Amino acid sequence: MEVKAKARFIRMSPRKVRLVVDVIRGKKVGEARTQLQFMKKAAAEPVLKLLNSAVANASHNFDLNEASLFVKEVRADEGPTLGRWRARAFGRAAPIRKRTTHISMILEDKTKKLETEKKDEKSESKKEKTSKKEDKPNNK
Repeated sequence: MEVKAKARFIRMSPRKVRLVVDVIRGKKVGEARTQLQFMKKAAAEPVLKLLNSAVANASHNFDLNEASLFVKEVRADEGPTLGRWRARAFGRAAPIRKRTTHISMILEDKTKKLETEKKDEKSESKKEKTSKKEDKPNNK
């Protein structure tokens, strides 16, 4: 079961957020939460808030256990850029880009994933058995 959560229009550069997001990708929720709590990056705060929101969605909406969840996918995409101007010498103006970020996170239940993988392996083994029977030539 996949659980999704999004944080949009975060007033931080996507490049800075990606540094934090790359650290927690693929980790268990508990490990990711610990990493984010002790990280000295400003982007860790909104990512931690989003992680807590995704875990709350999983437990409330789907009755999933927090211990079995891991971060399957997390992305920091660019949002709209606010254009501002800064005064420069000789009456000129220079642009300032105030960037925003859309962070999306997908958590997955590890126990459910293992069950689906086992089912896939069983179906593949059945396919291989049937294909081996068909591969034998008929010598009559």
